[in-house]
Amino acid sequence: MVVDNKRKADESALVQTQKKARNEVATTNKNKQVSQLQSAPARTSNLFAPIMACEGHEGEIFTVDFHPEGQYFATSGFDRKIFLWSVYGECENLSVMTGHTGAVTELHFTTDGANIITASTDYTLGLWDIVSGQRIKKYKGHTTFVNSAQPSRRGPQLIVSGGDDSTVRIWDQRKKQCTLTMNSVYQTTAVCFNDTAENAFSGGIDNDIKVWDLRTKDILYVMKGHTDTITGLALSPDGSYLLSNSMDNTLRIWDVRPYAPTERCLKVFSGHQHNFEKNLLRCAWSPDGNKVTGGSADRFVYIWDTTSRRIIYKLPGHTGSVNSVAFHPNEPIVTSVGSDKLVYIGEID
Repeated sequence: MVVDNKRKADESALVQTQKKARNEVATTNKNKQVSQLQSAPARTSNLFAPIMACEGHEGEIFTVDFHPEGQYFATSGFDRKIFLWSVYGECENLSVMTGHTGAVTELHFTTDGANIITASTDYTLGLWDIVSGQRIKKYKGHTTFVNSAQPSRRGPQLIVSGGDDSTVRIWDQRKKQCTLTMNSVYQTTAVCFNDTAENAFSGGIDNDIKVWDLRTKDILYVMKGHTDTITGLALSPDGSYLLSNSMDNTLRIWDVRPYAPTERCLKVFSGHQHNFEKNLLRCAWSPDGNKVTGGSADRFVYIWDTTSRRIIYKLPGHTGSVNSVAFHPNEPIVTSVGSDKLVYIGEID
């Protein structure tokens, strides 16, 4: 046949062609397929997607918290609106609660999950019913900005708040009036209860953490170590340790058990940044107590391992200061809010 007499291209061609074994092509294709399959990491949660962005706020977002059962989370900030979001599905916005006439500086769900507590620059605290979306109590007593408020975990339904009027106040959720006022010398920027709500912790612009005995209205002891304003306080899940975030660019863990040694600062974490904005960057524990996180002005979400003190996650995405981060109560999910008006919710390993 004519075809047989034709010279083969690879014998006398000006451009040499490489001979490829058939099985070689097969393996490269196979490897390509394998690498494509491996590029998507395994999912670790029931989120709709590995990371979701939620939009709707009209100003900087200062605070975020998960519902104790993990179905919802709430956010609020400079626009004075409290947004309630669904964690699952397409992270829909379920309701918007309004009523504050100043920025909301901090919010938390109550232990039973029925209400949300808010602190605001309109000098008041609010108690909100999440079903009706209405404010059911307005607590008046502070004479200037309220910077922080947190509910008690156990025992009576109490709220602790701290503000620029240099006071730490205790409120009974059922009453409108403040039940206890403790005077500090300097502005209070962060507060929280101990596990039994017999003591309250407060941090302020004097860099110290004060531990108050609610029965005697006096300071039990002071924890020194930070060299700048304390911007966030959070109690560990087991109630033994306190986490603090400060403008000195450190996060610290303190032993707050009754008979702990005098040197109560156990660990110092660094890596995150505070900047000229001087936002009240908060901090939080993971439900198992093995990880901690804190807000950072350098636009990253930092998560540290509490044992090794290493940064195990440095998550990008925000285009403004990350003001608050929260861990989901049941799943490896974190949500963060920032000055870029964005809420991110995503899964970790």
